[in-house]
Amino acid sequence: MRFLLIKVLKTGIMVELDYMHPQEKEVVRALLNVVIVEGKTYPQKQPLSHVEFSTYWLSKDAFVVRTSVQDATHKPKEILGAFYLKPNFPGRCCHICNAGFIVQPGFGGQGIGRFMGEAMLLIAASLGYEAVMFNLVFETNIPSITLWQSLEFEIIGRIPRAAKLGDEHVVDALIMYRALG
Repeated sequence: MRFLLIKVLKTGIMVELDYMHPQEKEVVRALLNVVIVEGKTYPQKQPLSHVEFSTYWLSKDAFVVRTSVQDATHKPKEILGAFYLKPNFPGRCCHICNAGFIVQPGFGGQGIGRFMGEAMLLIAASLGYEAVMFNLVFETNIPSITLWQSLEFEIIGRIPRAAKLGDEHVVDALIMYRALG
């Protein structure tokens, strides 16, 4: 199955959302590691090795948002964001999926997260998932909480003192859920 979606961002940049290509693996791993080291949104404490990244991010479906070649300069396509999509649970509960998202630093607020979120919902439904569940959305990650609530996710639980952020500040994590279809 192929998923290629095109969008023009608020800044006028044309982007495409597609499956991650093998040659993009290291760029996405490096981007995820920047986010991990930042210590504000992902549970990992240390950058991921190649094997750890493959196990975590590439266990099922992985997508990227990249700039789309649209002019005569043919600049190389740049990865602006990425997400994975995989079953949240095994066996009898594999119809509930999980996803994780990252956006290049400096590109927040341009609609990349919303584009990925909306696309993920369509892709998840087309792959046969019946719901999406996020296990750990840190309560301090207001942009993500706002985005997911605008896409009809509900907060179905709270895990007290779930995360020690990079500055050792301890925060709760939210469990967010949305049925598909």
